[in-house]
Amino acid sequence: MHVFSERGYHGASISDLTRAMHLAQGSLYKAFKDKQSLFLAAFERYRSRRTEKMRLAMGDGGTGLERLRGLLTFYVESSQGAVGRRGCLVVGSAVELSAFDKTVAGHIAAALARNEAMVADLVRQGQEDGSIPARIDPVAAARMLLCLTQGMRVVGKTGRSREEMQAVVDVALAALS
Repeated sequence: MHVFSERGYHGASISDLTRAMHLAQGSLYKAFKDKQSLFLAAFERYRSRRTEKMRLAMGDGGTGLERLRGLLTFYVESSQGAVGRRGCLVVGSAVELSAFDKTVAGHIAAALARNEAMVADLVRQGQEDGSIPARIDPVAAARMLLCLTQGMRVVGKTGRSREEMQAVVDVALAALS
């Protein structure tokens, strides 16, 4: 996951991957039929781990707006330090592969759709508990916040400060007030 996140699909050599996995090249090909199969396994593992971390960041209690703030703060933290500079496997893959690889594009689209649906659910929860006004379109707000979070992962590669990223979150949440 780290090699693909840092270098992208095309930039990750088999040597890079075998070194990171502590495997011989033959063992890698016994486990995965080709580089794309390895990439898809890494992509799904990455997505699964990130989803669990997002759910923890949102928490189970609180208003929809508070849970949304928790999710966006998770993205602030994900855009910092080594993790921020490494980048996001979903964003990197969307940029590098979506136009050329239908299989990978399907996985990327599904991951983004799941994140967008999760955010729309938080907006709806906020509308139900009164923390987000009913006039806000949950689907459009979720799409805006999806673009924001994915953009935060891109900008995170440039070393923006936590304060700068948190200011972006504050403006986005103010737009939902």
